[in-house]
Amino acid sequence: MFEVNGILYAGSTKELLKIQDAKVTGEKMLLLTFSSGEKRVFDATVLKEEVFTPLNDPDIFSNFKIVHGVVTWMDEEIDCAPEYMYEHSYAYPSLKSAI
Repeated sequence: MFEVNGILYAGSTKELLKIQDAKVTGEKMLLLTFSSGEKRVFDATVLKEEVFTPLNDPDIFSNFKIVHGVVTWMDEEIDCAPEYMYEHSYAYPSLKSAI
């Protein structure tokens, strides 16, 4: 059991996933470092809703910032949940595993 705001819940708490670092690696591609320590590659072409249309501009896409563990664009007008980015990304092998 755990308590949040005076309410008891069954089970255990789930640590929130956050993005600690991000780098543009290609057209609409980001290399993300998650709070779990994992590095994963996110292909932003999966963001097809109209709200994400400005991200088709490479200048806007590359001008992001991380706010409270969330990648945001256009002064936080556009964002994407870390959980969504994790689920729609793939593992990025480290150089150590290649040696």
